Amino acid sequence: MSFVFSDRNKFETWRKLWTLLAESEQQLGLSITDEQLKEMRDNISNIDWERAAEEEKARRHDVMAHVHTFGAAAPKAAPIIHLGATSCFVGDNTDLIVMRDGLKILCRKLAQCCNSLADFALEHKSIPQLGYTHFQPAQLTTLGKRACLWLQDLLIDLKQLKVTSDELRFRGVKGTTGTQASFLELFNGDHEKVEELDKLVTCKAGFTSKFTITGQTYTRKIDSIVINAVAGVGSTINKFCTDVRLLASLKELEEPFAQKQIGSSAMPYKRNPMRSERCCSLARHLMSLTASPMNTHANQWFERTLDDSANRRVVLAEAFLTADILLNTAQNIMQGMVVYPKVIEKHILEELPFMATENLLMSMVKAGADRQECHEKLRVLSVEAGKQVKELGKSNDMLERIRANEYFAPIHDGLGDIVNPSNFIGRAPQQVEKFLQEEVYPAIEPFKSTFDKECPKLNV
Repeated sequence: MSFVFSDRNKFETWRKLWTLLAESEQQLGLSITDEQLKEMRDNISNIDWERAAEEEKARRHDVMAHVHTFGAAAPKAAPIIHLGATSCFVGDNTDLIVMRDGLKILCRKLAQCCNSLADFALEHKSIPQLGYTHFQPAQLTTLGKRACLWLQDLLIDLKQLKVTSDELRFRGVKGTTGTQASFLELFNGDHEKVEELDKLVTCKAGFTSKFTITGQTYTRKIDSIVINAVAGVGSTINKFCTDVRLLASLKELEEPFAQKQIGSSAMPYKRNPMRSERCCSLARHLMSLTASPMNTHANQWFERTLDDSANRRVVLAEAFLTADILLNTAQNIMQGMVVYPKVIEKHILEELPFMATENLLMSMVKAGADRQECHEKLRVLSVEAGKQVKELGKSNDMLERIRANEYFAPIHDGLGDIVNPSNFIGRAPQQVEKFLQEEVYPAIEPFKSTFDKECPKLNV
């Protein structure tokens, strides 16, 4: 991703676009020689950076600075570089190419995150875990089912980014205000050749479709659509990493922790979830970027104003680069998560006796007890056990109280089965399997051949 948004890639792409334009203009009859084209092709990577900087300082125009720098490297081609074009021919088309390539990278990394979480979900599909609503203990779920909640959001992002990438169109060859007047002049009023030129350059640039209508620029609405899709990754990773941080506080699950890692300079025992915290911090920045392209689009006057330029140079790169490192870090976390089943079990046993009261009630009624009388006895025992937990700081002794109460003798032998956590997870394991088979695996299959074999390594 760093290369995609690098100066090297940007200005080489400009030169490639100038070459594609000249090739297509020659193909349609303009007086451009093979020698000129060869000189352009041979010098696409031969960029004199010092000269380009000097040219830009003098001319205060980045495109013309690079037109002259390219011309100096390819002097025979200098007279026909940028022929008929405006700055947005290289600027906007390059941005679209860069965003297309960036979206492909994000899709691949998203798919690999989905794959890692799918493995985790399948492995832990049947491990009971306390569910939480309002961060208060609720009915049981499973660790694998909870992972599928994270996975579902990633999958939505993957589909959204893929759709955005697939629908991205090329600006093409449109001229200064989008009317193609300069190219119509070059081809002596031949509309068909101008249309063909637009198609040829679009195809050579690797796009299957182009805008029919533009001003000087492609509509900045596209930037807003793209950045909103990219920023969606931020909200998903923030949600995932927040849950990891909460589970780490409960000591049920932790992100990877290196052998010599230090959690605190003052407290040697600390195991702070710094990777997840870093992700939440960066995700907050990524999500905040959605406002800029929307404001840029809203404030474009008529065919174009230049107040879009500086903003876009910052926002587009920052959004993609931030999403990229978020996915690298999230992948590192997902592949190294550590689960503590005994702690999970301990927390379940602290709450399950209360959750199981309805099942206990039904079992007693089946054994011949009066429903209302049993309900009252369970209520009294629950209050007494709750006092032990909340007021005295002791363990939940609800089950011990039931075992000691002769009224509940009919279910004493089966009490362990009645309160088995696996009886309280509903269809969670089956839901995990169904979700993976029907939604996740088909979505990530096209990307599997591109997955990195090793987990992303973090040095900080």
